[in-house]
Amino acid sequence: MEIVSCHVNFSYVKNLRFHRSKLPLLGENRLFYFVIESGSASSRYSHLDSLRSKNIDQHRASSRVCSVNNHEHVSSSVVSETYNAYILDGEEGVAHVSNSAQSIPKVTIPSLPEEDDAASISSRFREWKPKLTVHYETSGSENADSPPVLFLPGFGVGSYHYEKQMKDLGRDYRTWALDFLGQGMSLPFEDPTLQSQDKEETDVWGFGDESKTWAKELVFSVDLWRDQVRYFIEEVIKEPVYLVGNSLGGYVALYFAACHPELVKGVTLLNATPFWGFLPNRERSPRLSRLIPWAGTFPLPSGLRKFVEILWEKISDPRSVEEILKQVYADHSTKVDGVFSRIIETTQHPAAAASFASIMFAPQGRLSFIETLTRCKMNNTRICLMYGKDDPWVRPVWGLQVKREVPDAPYYEISPAGHCPHDEVPEVVNYLLRGWIENVESDGSVMLPLLDGSDDYDVIKLLEFTREGSKKWVSVEFRGSKLSVWNWLSSVLTDSVKSR
Repeated sequence: MEIVSCHVNFSYVKNLRFHRSKLPLLGENRLFYFVIESGSASSRYSHLDSLRSKNIDQHRASSRVCSVNNHEHVSSSVVSETYNAYILDGEEGVAHVSNSAQSIPKVTIPSLPEEDDAASISSRFREWKPKLTVHYETSGSENADSPPVLFLPGFGVGSYHYEKQMKDLGRDYRTWALDFLGQGMSLPFEDPTLQSQDKEETDVWGFGDESKTWAKELVFSVDLWRDQVRYFIEEVIKEPVYLVGNSLGGYVALYFAACHPELVKGVTLLNATPFWGFLPNRERSPRLSRLIPWAGTFPLPSGLRKFVEILWEKISDPRSVEEILKQVYADHSTKVDGVFSRIIETTQHPAAAASFASIMFAPQGRLSFIETLTRCKMNNTRICLMYGKDDPWVRPVWGLQVKREVPDAPYYEISPAGHCPHDEVPEVVNYLLRGWIENVESDGSVMLPLLDGSDDYDVIKLLEFTREGSKKWVSVEFRGSKLSVWNWLSSVLTDSVKSR
């Protein structure tokens, strides 16, 4: 029998140096056991219980991996990699790492597939309600037994923003990406309002005298998008899915999971906005909502027409779109020509301005962001957080707020990356998303990406990949939970006992 042991000295300070074993942990006639020692070490930080330290003192602990098959010692230089992990300042996501920190280890990850190897994407339309047609894209339909993944876009973009995920992840999974109603190619095909015959016709939709029958209750709100997602999952995908949402899409994904947990296998948030809507919800604030004369329905008030036209002219100006893209992409070498052209194409649709106004004046959802998190936690919804560190709009502090509410959710902070990490560093997001889905699908027997069975708190690594013939590196910080490693070990050991 082969015995593989790990002897780890854990100190009170949670900044450890680990040796990650490359040996298989379990196998035939192999016993795996741990000897864990607790000790104390010097540290320079206060408020230890709340993990809000201002200074961190590095402390190293040793670990050994030995093979005792025929009493032969295996050199650690052969079987292990060495790396450092750091507990970072938990206040607003700002890290203060000791100057004594050694170089961050590198991990090579796959590049995006070449065009010949990429999954093909199909563009489709499906009528949900009269005059309301949903546009979506899909790939990987041949992967019949694979988990389904549904991508939800941010505000102002559409399913095309996930092209790099669809072409790559579509090789392994069944994937879909939606255009929310009122955005992308899910804009109305006709004016939702009727114009009086004595009035001059205009090419700007939505400002007629009354709404058409099919648009009586139409407002492009988070509640409409939640219902749209439900319809799509039930009627098109027809089984529970993994939801992945960026910005507004992340908010809708979490909101939907809180309302319909039976249709969700897990949720990945990519710089999800923590709020949406400026006007009160009728159910949550009935008295206050009565004071608001209009809440995003059609027709739009005539008094707002000039304001909407001026605002839309400014927002839809190609120079404004270009400036916004410069803000949200941290790496300005990222090619955004395709995204830019698709946004401009959408702004030229006759329903675009009125749809924008409806979205801006739509009421809030029936649940607040905190309430959605509370429900998801009660329902044991699996959540994964991936946040671009350099986002000027949704700072990592919002992701850390989710992490505080749902401590078991793995948190990955990516830099350099801005508001749209899936488009800016798709290699990294795809790698992390694959690993997280494998972890969930295996009930934890497959370790989370970057954790590798070593640290249950904090890991920082450089992820290396090739793009257009050049090497690129991106820093990723992982923040796990106290139970991450132990849940994994329990799962591995349980599977081993069952297989004997």
